[in-house]
Amino acid sequence: MTRQTFGKHTVDLSHLDKTLFPDDGLTKEDLISYYDDIADVMLPHLKERPLTLHRFPDGIGKNGFFQQNRADHFPDWLQGLDIDHGGKTGHVEHLIANDRASLVYLANQGAITLHRWLSQQAASECPNLMVFDLDPPEGDFELVREGARWVAEGMRDLGATPYVMTTGSEGLHVVAPLRPDASFDDVRQLAQKLATRLADQYPEKLTTEQRINQRHGRLYLDVVRNAFGQTAVAPYSVRAKPGAPVATPLDWSELDDGKLHPQRYTLGNIQRRLANKEDPWASMHRHAVKPSKLAHALE
Repeated sequence: MTRQTFGKHTVDLSHLDKTLFPDDGLTKEDLISYYDDIADVMLPHLKERPLTLHRFPDGIGKNGFFQQNRADHFPDWLQGLDIDHGGKTGHVEHLIANDRASLVYLANQGAITLHRWLSQQAASECPNLMVFDLDPPEGDFELVREGARWVAEGMRDLGATPYVMTTGSEGLHVVAPLRPDASFDDVRQLAQKLATRLADQYPEKLTTEQRINQRHGRLYLDVVRNAFGQTAVAPYSVRAKPGAPVATPLDWSELDDGKLHPQRYTLGNIQRRLANKEDPWASMHRHAVKPSKLAHALE
C-alpha cells in the first residue's frame, strides 16, 4: 500500500499493478494517474454534483457495478449529499467529488467512469444542464453528427447555447447550460417538446420513438437523462471499454473531421489534446439561460 497526499487529504493507494484494461495493459496506477493529471480540467464539471460510480474493482474483463450511495468505509472528507428519491428508494447519500483527492480515491476504488447529475447541491431539484443523448442507429455515426447539428440549431433558435461531446461509448451528447430555476419535470418536458419539433422537421432522419423496432433507421432523440435521478457521463470520464476511451468535449467545428468517432480520445491521447487545446466547455455556464425563456420560444 502507498500513501500519498493530494491537497489537504491523504489517500491510501493499493494494488496499483492490478490490470484494469487487459487488452491494453492499463493498470489501476494508470487510471489513478490520469484522474490526478486531469483534475484541474475535470473538477469544474463535477463541482457540487451528485455522482453515480461505475466501478470495476477487478478490471473491465469482469462484471462491474453501479454505485450511487456513499459507502460507510469512505473517508469522512469525501463529501456526500442526502437526496430524497421518494417511493421505495427513499433517501440516498450520493457522492460528491469536489477535489483532486476525491477523484484519486474513487479511482483507487475501481471507479472507472463517473456519471453526474444535471443539478448541483445548492439546487438539487433544479437542473442547470439540458442533455440530448444521441446514439447511432446501426452504427451510423454520420447520422449522429448530422443530428447533433440539428439539435444545436434547434437550441440556438430558442436562445440556448449548445455544446457537444463524444461520450466515449457510441455517440454524442449535445448539452445546453441553464439557470437552475425550473424543476427536472419542466426541463424534461422542455427537451421533449424540442425533440418533437425536430422530429417533425426531419421525419425521415429523426424520431422520438422509444421502441427500437419503430425507429426504422432514424436517430432517436433521447431526452430521458433530463429526469430527476438520471445521470449523464461526466466530461473527461474514462469509459470501461477496450482502449480506455474518454468522454471528450469538442468544438463544433470538430464534427467536420472525418476521423472523428465517439472513442477518438482515450486515456493514452487525451493529455496531448489538452496540451494543445483548452477545454471547449470551460466557460459554458456563462451562457446559461432561463428555461422559461426557452419554453416561451417553443410556444
